[in-house]
Amino acid sequence: MARVGLVVNPAAGRDIRRLTGGASVVDNYAKRRVAECVLAGLTIVPDPPSVAVMPDNAGIAAHAVSEAPDGVAIEQVDMPVEKSAADTRRAAAHFREHADAVVVLGGDGTTRDAAMELGDVPLVSVSTGTNNVVPTPVDGTTAGAAAAVVANDAVDADSVTFRHGKIGVVADDVNGTKRLTGLAAVEITDRPFVGTRAVIDPSELLGGVVSRAHPSEIGLSCVAGCLEPLAPDEPGGAALRLGDPRDASRTVRAILAPGMTTEVGVVGHDRLGWDDPATFTVTDGVVGADGERELELVDARVEIRPVADGPRLVDVDAALGAAADAGVLVRDSVPAEES
Repeated sequence: MARVGLVVNPAAGRDIRRLTGGASVVDNYAKRRVAECVLAGLTIVPDPPSVAVMPDNAGIAAHAVSEAPDGVAIEQVDMPVEKSAADTRRAAAHFREHADAVVVLGGDGTTRDAAMELGDVPLVSVSTGTNNVVPTPVDGTTAGAAAAVVANDAVDADSVTFRHGKIGVVADDVNGTKRLTGLAAVEITDRPFVGTRAVIDPSELLGGVVSRAHPSEIGLSCVAGCLEPLAPDEPGGAALRLGDPRDASRTVRAILAPGMTTEVGVVGHDRLGWDDPATFTVTDGVVGADGERELELVDARVEIRPVADGPRLVDVDAALGAAADAGVLVRDSVPAEES
């Protein structure tokens, strides 16, 4: 029997940007409801795949097990719960060996954590976080249906998935070498401390590298997209160097966070091929990934480059369109015999 992995991050969508901007609150009740919809979507195929769900201390996984539709076998993964990103990574590592497709409910950070461990397993990423550049704003039922047709081999997975890029960081500072991986964007800020982690002050942004870009996205990907769009499945990335808009040769009006548009000064913008490095000097600052500050650096040389071996993302529309074209969603009924 085919198997689908389900990751629901209880902490996603609940950071400080609910106070500083217009980010919506996605509470655990809402996540339970989305998880229910994902499970319902699996029943779109005659033989629904079984489900393994990442456990948590918020009761989301337990609720999913208790409310699963008839015909859907479901269990929690047997693993410790640390209430941290390690839970997502541990569950994804399990799914790499034991799932045919995975649905992740969270933001860019949760998707990145899962992607680092999933390898070639197809991923359906559903936005329930704050930074939602990679996750798809799709109904949970639709996401579950797409995962079902891919997991059951009802469609050609190669034709309805694409490889998303990653961004690799190597930073050498006074404390040695540090590494970081981003998914949609890696940002450099001149704030010396990680603090609340969320990048919320546009004046702190010095630049970075993106793997995708469009004006409709959030954060550094939006800034880059205002200059030159870059599709998620397009090779390479783009490097940005930012400055005071009063002094920069170009400025863009961009969406840096939910509820926040601002003028950004652009000092440099360069397209990068796979593994082409962009080098930055950081005197006292932080390197972040996908909207969250991660590495505190002092007197550092930072190399950032787009990398080709990112997650294998499911194109939800393409998956369900292919299922319809193949007749997977059609049943021939047998008329009842006349008495």
